[in-house]
Amino acid sequence: MSTVVDAAQAALAAEHAAVYGYGVVGGRIGASREAEARQAYDAHRARRDALGRTVTDLGAKPVAAAAGYELPFAVTSSADAAKLAAYLEDRVAGAYGDLVRAATGSVRQDAAADLRDAAVRAVRWSGGSKAFPGLAERA
Repeated sequence: MSTVVDAAQAALAAEHAAVYGYGVVGGRIGASREAEARQAYDAHRARRDALGRTVTDLGAKPVAAAAGYELPFAVTSSADAAKLAAYLEDRVAGAYGDLVRAATGSVRQDAAADLRDAAVRAVRWSGGSKAFPGLAERA
């Protein structure tokens, strides 16, 4: 059970970071993609809240959001904002991939749906796809 809790906590932490990151995306994204950024922000907030409930249901205290997050690169343009959004979605998909591997039942089903949604958003932001989204390369 601790593996499921750890994976759920990691997914929750990824959602906290995505919510923060989409605040940055929203500040730099062009008007043509503003609605898309808002929808993604709202989706991540909803998933963050749902994962918090899942962690609680699993008997653990949900990990709190950090006060701030270091961005992987400077975001100074609309193109940078779209690149950050794709990066965030890839990170979230990876966390959900781990949760899919660890969980069973409804937690696994929800994680698989959330992985799919993140992968679709990543494609929309980046314009390209990965063969197996959410599956990290293992050495």
